[in-house]
Amino acid sequence: MATTFTRLNPAGQDRHALIDFMTRNEFLFHGRPHPTAADVATSISEGAYRDEDNDSFWVDHSELGRIGFLRLEDLSDRSPLFDLRLDGPVRGRGLGVEILRAATTYVFDTMPDVTRFEGQTREDNIAMRKTFVRCGWLKEAHYRDGWPVAGGAPMASVAYSILRRDWESGHTTTFIWDDLVDS
Repeated sequence: MATTFTRLNPAGQDRHALIDFMTRNEFLFHGRPHPTAADVATSISEGAYRDEDNDSFWVDHSELGRIGFLRLEDLSDRSPLFDLRLDGPVRGRGLGVEILRAATTYVFDTMPDVTRFEGQTREDNIAMRKTFVRCGWLKEAHYRDGWPVAGGAPMASVAYSILRRDWESGHTTTFIWDDLVDS
């Protein structure tokens, strides 16, 4: 199986397909789980999907076709983030590891100044958190009550990253969480 990324043109030929994708799916673990067509159109107009700091791609699978959406954010930084959204019918098939590995390779292969690649998710998104770990990413932060939840109590936002040197070597470097415990 092979995952590839097709750069999309959100303000042009891909506008309607992007609005359709974002509005026909529920994204429970995202800040806006049910974006409206107006929400997506406004985000497109504001450059959220393509500008100097953001770029967006369709996620294509060799056997399943178009399966999702990937946005790279904070591209002017040496440590960009990503937003990954899978189409409802393909969720739960274990595709996350393949997609995250392909995204990591894409970032480090095409962006030579990037030294670190980061992602965040809600604490209850266990599938994504396990995907990060399986791909050699390291948990770096646990922001308590850092993820607003519409109609509910805030949840923790959990941040993971991979360093270029770890990706190149295949070995995840760690650190001591409680380094000041005995001081």
